[in-house]
Amino acid sequence: MAMLLASGVSSGRGAGLRFLRLRCGIWCVGLARAEKMVRAISTKNFEAETGRSWEEWLVFLGRIGAADLSHAEIARRVRETGLASGWWSQSITVAYEQHIGRRIPGQDNDGRFAVSTTKTVPGSMDETLARWATFMTAQKDIGGIAISRGPETSVSRKWRYWRCGLANGTRVIAGIGDKPGGKSSLAVQHEKLATADDVECWRNYWKSLLNKF
Repeated sequence: MAMLLASGVSSGRGAGLRFLRLRCGIWCVGLARAEKMVRAISTKNFEAETGRSWEEWLVFLGRIGAADLSHAEIARRVRETGLASGWWSQSITVAYEQHIGRRIPGQDNDGRFAVSTTKTVPGSMDETLARWATFMTAQKDIGGIAISRGPETSVSRKWRYWRCGLANGTRVIAGIGDKPGGKSSLAVQHEKLATADDVECWRNYWKSLLNKF
């Protein structure tokens, strides 16, 4: 049955989503619909990563009048403090927009949805990027949906990135950062999901995949 569904993925976005949701239903069996609701972005790591607690970020954001600023403007002001990288400035901005009710948990600033999963792994950033690229090359598809663009990689001073686009119009970005003790953090973000219902399905998919990495 799974093989028949997989062979139908190429026929379009609907087949791919039906395939993923079947798999998600297997992962989430017994869960009520309410338990599949998307979660608010976690703020517990902000202090460790930026040196400023969530409460301190709220004071800062209130002081600059962030409630009247656009998403891009808030992220820029956070980044300009020098305390948060591009990744963390986006996380803080999204958490703030959820805090003031501008967006629901899991929703992007364009009205779509996103989900992210992280894992700490041994090895340098470059080693982890190489391992991840090889690991993903071995995947014939992502959640039953074909890769339509990429994959491609890029490098900055503090980060390593792996990106690809999927045939259903979504995209995946893996960001790799340095951690003490010869380790790296691997954060996979799946963006442009169509509905909130897709978020938990993809969260379970990426957690399962990262467990194999």
